[in-house]
Amino acid sequence: MCASRLESVGDVIVFAVRAVALLGRRPLRLGHLVMLMEFVGVGSLLIVLLTGIFTGAVFAIQTAVAFEIFNAKSLIGGSVALALVRELAPTLTALMVAGRVGSAMTTELGTMRVTEQIDALEVMAVDPVHYLVTPRIVATTLMMPLLTIGFNAIGLLGAWIVATTILGVDSAMFFSRIYAWIEPGDIGVSVVKGTCFGAAVGAIACYKGYFATGGSRGVGLATTSTVVASSIVVLILDYVVTALWMR
Repeated sequence: MCASRLESVGDVIVFAVRAVALLGRRPLRLGHLVMLMEFVGVGSLLIVLLTGIFTGAVFAIQTAVAFEIFNAKSLIGGSVALALVRELAPTLTALMVAGRVGSAMTTELGTMRVTEQIDALEVMAVDPVHYLVTPRIVATTLMMPLLTIGFNAIGLLGAWIVATTILGVDSAMFFSRIYAWIEPGDIGVSVVKGTCFGAAVGAIACYKGYFATGGSRGVGLATTSTVVASSIVVLILDYVVTALWMR
């Protein structure tokens, strides 16, 4: 079982590397790429922003409970900012994108596989990996960091609203802690995590859909497998990137 799992990981990596290697191959189909970027980025913006604003608001309330014991509610801004930028924003954004975009990509490619549309592309001398897979992996890789930044911004907004209107924290003190505690490296690691998570979600979704079998039931199983595998890989990568950055 373990060997099979490791083999699957290797297959996904080889598949993703093959897709990325075709990035500069003509025709470039930039219009197709832009359309996919809109689907990944703009299409996921609402759910990411909703998740972000309520995550920031809830985390502000939870930290206030602890800091109130020490009469240190002024630390809420910095604490929430660190949690969002370093961990919550890239991870939760990736999980939302995996659930929405990853499942959609797997379903689309899986349906094309079981209905032999991918085989038809090969018959017409069109490389299906270059046409279908490469732009999807690139789109998720490029848009995930932008969505992560949006999550950070809206999360801090939600925390600020709760802290200043409900918890009675001074607005200037709230932001002063953020300026004092957040460093450029924190924002950099957030963007790096978002990029890694986006590439992983795109690669897994395309791999599961591209090699789906078993008709409509197989497509459904592949979609479920994509969401589960993407979520697990995102959490593992989160640990790996954090461990490397903290060294």
